[in-house]
Amino acid sequence: MLYRPGRIFLSVPHMGGHEKNYVQKAIEDNWVSAVGPNIPGFEHDICQHTNSRYGVALSSGTAAIHLALRLLGIGPGDEVLCSTFTFVASANPILYLGATPVFIESEAETWSMCPDTLRAGIEERLKQGKKPAAILLVHSYGMPAKLKEIMAISEEFAIPVIEDAAEALGSRYAGHQVGTFGLMGIFSFNGNKIITTSAGGAIITNEEGLAEKARFLATQAKDPAPYYQHSEMGYNYRLSNISAGIGRGQIEVLEMRVKQRREIFNYYRKQLQSIEGLEFVTEPKTSFANRWLTTILLPEGHGPESIRQDLEEENIETRLLWKPMHLQPLYANNLYFGDNLSERLFKRGLCLPSSSSLQEEELEKVVKNLKKLLEVV
Repeated sequence: MLYRPGRIFLSVPHMGGHEKNYVQKAIEDNWVSAVGPNIPGFEHDICQHTNSRYGVALSSGTAAIHLALRLLGIGPGDEVLCSTFTFVASANPILYLGATPVFIESEAETWSMCPDTLRAGIEERLKQGKKPAAILLVHSYGMPAKLKEIMAISEEFAIPVIEDAAEALGSRYAGHQVGTFGLMGIFSFNGNKIITTSAGGAIITNEEGLAEKARFLATQAKDPAPYYQHSEMGYNYRLSNISAGIGRGQIEVLEMRVKQRREIFNYYRKQLQSIEGLEFVTEPKTSFANRWLTTILLPEGHGPESIRQDLEEENIETRLLWKPMHLQPLYANNLYFGDNLSERLFKRGLCLPSSSSLQEEELEKVVKNLKKLLEVV
């Protein structure tokens, strides 16, 4: 990330005002640790906003996925069906546990996991005598996946779902927060997300036992003894009390941030809709997207990397869409089911500046330069 005067960033933190109060109180009370009142307070806030029973605040969204998989008993020899159109942090925790990702393609309406392809992948693996151990579903760019269909498939084949809602806090499907449909949901509070703890994540679940085990594993799996005793391997995955304080201030303005991001999406759509061949992802009737990042598909004949570089010259940060996991060198030999939709999206797509703090003149500059590059006057 380049820091230059006047730069328009892709997605940056946006403070609400109360974050420093929680942090200052933690410092005054000397709760500068991986324990302290802000941690259970933030977990309570997460549960309140998602209507979940239990939440466990963690050091990152990646750690949350790792723990969620571990809680399902995923290990060597297991296969996990994973969205291919995602960031590598969705898939890597599968490798941490010695298991194997099997990648499932997206569908065109939401860009999230395709139910038909998911079913085909499960049936093919069953024919080979291999039942997948879990489904790791990603809600791409904050757009809810087709959860009704996917959860029906999960129930039919008795395969548990972990929802990677790292990008989707504030997004809803049929009126309910995504991340609450599967056995566990995970969120990320990285600095580029819709709210942040600077770095952090969380697991949500309605199963008390899963939450208790997640908390146990995240604190080095220390046995309940008056000395340091460990009967199984754990991790140093707890969120700090300082970071949780930032999160408490941030979650107070979550709904405002969602509103602002959606307004930014609507601005781009209104200003750019006249460009022939340029496409936006629209919401299905069942869905409410937080519009974490506004994404577009460029008209044929315009390469996203060329446009990205040209906008960079104007001090405007953009990003190509996710390069699919099945095209990554790391996963070149993994099984993949689909029709290469995500590859076509990658070759046409661009993420536009979407920070909730963007000013109108900054949005105008992005639109003006994009129209110029696409030869629209």
